[in-house]
Amino acid sequence: MRGGEREKEPEEYRFEDDGSIPNNPTLPLLVYQQAIAGSDLDSSRCKELLSGNGWGGAWVDGVFPYHHYHSNAHEVLCVIDGSASITFGGPEGETVEIEAGDVVIIPAGVGHCNKGSNSGFSVVGAYPRGQENYDLRTGEEGERPGVLENISNVAPPETDPLFGEEGPLLRRWAG
Repeated sequence: MRGGEREKEPEEYRFEDDGSIPNNPTLPLLVYQQAIAGSDLDSSRCKELLSGNGWGGAWVDGVFPYHHYHSNAHEVLCVIDGSASITFGGPEGETVEIEAGDVVIIPAGVGHCNKGSNSGFSVVGAYPRGQENYDLRTGEEGERPGVLENISNVAPPETDPLFGEEGPLLRRWAG
């Protein structure tokens, strides 16, 4: 997929700071529907794809069932099995149905929470090179203002996790 043979334009979502979950003031969350298929749905192959496109620190699991975000890293979630209802943007955000083959790119600061999934739901998560030591924030009062500064200082990814140097992420997140 490095050359973008299945490249589709992603859906875009923007979220305001809700006083607890800061979200991202400039970058939209991107959802690529059915962006990966076949052998790329294998966790090892998916990790290989992400790594080859400059995204590391990969893990395989679900999504936490509580609102959380990362103030010092962007994140990609590749759904490799099952389906889930994920609320993005905090408790008053938007719930998006995702399923195997979908890919979500979450900007630093954007909240996400698993509101329900089937028993087979599994994602491969990863981070742009240099952002693998991410934090985990839940919107506690004492987190601010440090997290706001962190979010504003997170560098944009150099590559799209699926399509490399010419993917939709780079166009959508261009300064």
